[in-house]
Amino acid sequence: MRFTSEQRLDDGVLEREFTLGEIPGTLWTPGPAPAPLVLMAHNNGLPKAEPRLVARARYTAARGYAVATIDAVGCGDRPRSAAGEQARADLRRAMQAGEQVDEILESFIGPLVENAVPEWQATLDALLELPEIGGPVGYSGGWTALGIRLAVVEPRIAAAGFFAGGYVPRAQREEARQVAIPLLFLLQWDDEGNPRQRALDLFDAFGSEEKTLHANPGGHTGTPWFELEDGCRFLDRHLK
Repeated sequence: MRFTSEQRLDDGVLEREFTLGEIPGTLWTPGPAPAPLVLMAHNNGLPKAEPRLVARARYTAARGYAVATIDAVGCGDRPRSAAGEQARADLRRAMQAGEQVDEILESFIGPLVENAVPEWQATLDALLELPEIGGPVGYSGGWTALGIRLAVVEPRIAAAGFFAGGYVPRAQREEARQVAIPLLFLLQWDDEGNPRQRALDLFDAFGSEEKTLHANPGGHTGTPWFELEDGCRFLDRHLK
């Protein structure tokens, strides 16, 4: 892991850009003392510098957590594959025509998840070697499919917050039954791109004994800001 830039924010949080091989990422740390780590993932081609993601990361770091995010393949400035671009074009065409898009999403999102998992695990290995990071690891992000897969295969993750706002492939819907860590699941009740019943079925499928569903009215980007505060209280219960 190589740090390429850093800046100290007004609240004392240190924000650093890093690279790990071909993987670009950002790390926010609250201070020199070891802090629990939160992995904050994103998808849909968004960059790690997306303002909503950065705001969530900075707020969480100011609450006493080290927070890390990376750009998956096809996100931010990372190259997009020809197959991925074709899938995006097929998806746009199908949506404009009012056609079903599940099979397109299945063939597109599934491989993204499989490719992202080893990159996140390599990033986690490197981060846990840093002296300013210690203690349990949590996951928080809108990429629920990736979070489900990591929760199943990565024993170092102790708790997770998921946002029901993206397509979850069939393989991860089945794997949801194997998820046993504490969960906080956020649902926007009127998210036009995320069928409500499918999200409720996914919540029901999670095998966790402790799982909480927060549902709010509004569309995909309308999650109330107070949910971020509630999310940090959830992390406090399980990571501190």
